[in-house]
Parts: sequence; structure tokens; C-alpha cells
Amino acid sequence: MAKSKLVEANEKIAEKVVDTYKKIEDTVVGGYTKIEDAFVDRYLTKDGETLEEAKARLKREHDTLE
Repeated sequence: MAKSKLVEANEKIAEKVVDTYKKIEDTVVGGYTKIEDAFVDRYLTKDGETLEEAKARLKREHDTLE
């Protein structure tokens, strides 16, 4: 049975909405990550510690508190 034009149009609209949402989500998450990295680098790293090491240390400290 062939799909009606209305069903096909709705599927195209739904696909476009989902794609647009994913782009917005990626942009927001990327922006948050940049801000988080800058904060950790500036305020939470210890002497000679890299950003990745500081994030790993903070995660370990957080996990031990739970």
C-alpha cells in the first residue's frame, strides 16, 4: 500500500526537526564543554597538572564521596 503524501510530508518534517535538534544539542554541549574546560584549567588544576589529569582527579574525588 502506497503512503499518502501527507504521511510522507510528516516524515520529512519529523526528520528535519530531529536533525535541527541534534545540531542545536551539539552546539550547546560543545559550548558547555569549552566553558567547563576553561574553568577547570583556571581554577581547579594543581601545580603541573594537565586539564585531563585534573578532570580525572575530580571525578575520582566525586566518586569517593558517593
